[in-house]
Amino acid sequence: MRFSQDFAPPGRDTGRPRRRRAGGTSRTRPGRRTGLRTAAISLAAALLLAGCGGTGTPAAKTAGVKKGSAADADRIEPLATVPSPHLPVTVKSADGKRTTITSADRIVPLTGSLSEIVFTLGLGKQVVARDITATFEQAEKLPVVTRAHDVSAESVLSLRPTVVLADTTTGPAEAIGQIRDAGIPLVVVDPATELADVGRRIDTVAAALGVPESGHELKQRTQDRIDAVRKSVPAPADGAKKPRVAFLYLRGSASVYLLGGRESGASSLLEAAGAVDAGKASGLKKDFTAITSEALAKAAPDAILVMTKGLDSVGGVDGLVKIPGVAETPAGMDRRILSIDDGVLLNYGPRTDRVLSELVAQLHPEDGAAK
Repeated sequence: MRFSQDFAPPGRDTGRPRRRRAGGTSRTRPGRRTGLRTAAISLAAALLLAGCGGTGTPAAKTAGVKKGSAADADRIEPLATVPSPHLPVTVKSADGKRTTITSADRIVPLTGSLSEIVFTLGLGKQVVARDITATFEQAEKLPVVTRAHDVSAESVLSLRPTVVLADTTTGPAEAIGQIRDAGIPLVVVDPATELADVGRRIDTVAAALGVPESGHELKQRTQDRIDAVRKSVPAPADGAKKPRVAFLYLRGSASVYLLGGRESGASSLLEAAGAVDAGKASGLKKDFTAITSEALAKAAPDAILVMTKGLDSVGGVDGLVKIPGVAETPAGMDRRILSIDDGVLLNYGPRTDRVLSELVAQLHPEDGAAK
């Protein structure tokens, strides 16, 4: 399950709910997820496919929520030099198929995070369509080729793409098969699930588009920026514990309230920001589980991380603390809520340094971190 915008919604491309895999089988995050088995989580999957006490430092007691920068969330920063693709190239997809790309003149990325990489590499002018989860400004006028997060093969083919980029959660499998059967080069990419995956995913996309040198430049730029943010994280005061942060996935209109565990996709970010993933630390081994008072009490978060639209869907902080068990946590009592835009939170791509910076700033406001 992977939530963000690409989750759809399961960033997205984030711990994601079960989707139809591009290779034709149904699975959760490749090789890492056990799946969601409760009725609540099954409902979440359907929806997503359709459309600090004890920390040793003063808790940030907020009357409302701290939100990420809309400007940062809505724009990407391309490399200064526009690359010239060297094609043809033959690459191996994550689903085992080998694909030869002869032209990058008309690119269709089928997830928001893949679109982000393509645009940041400097190839935005060659992109002719977008997935609904590509929320940044430069892509907003492109035609959408997904319906409730499912790919419309007819819409894709009508745009005469020369290469299509998907990941292993893109579906339905029938649409992927139809695009391939039409003779369109289609490359399936493994999703990124943690900070360590960012460079690998950039390299994969750059190689498929014949711009490996630009991929190396973007990978280095992104890693340098992430490293700089990590260095800004304040060390805990003497004897203090790192704050425990629970990642909650919320869709109030359908009464879907999920607590992230070890495989949610948020652990890597939280740990890099100087926090402990409360769900993971409490023993939750899969991606998401339905929120219960008992689970929240065991997680005992000092702060709660949510996606902005998810928070809005429950009526903001006032509505969030009404979810059973939330008000009784240290985070609920302090109203310590961290909010990051859905379209970038768990993308693990070129804007991840901004996400991490915003998370650090919200988590450690008294330190003035993350300028």
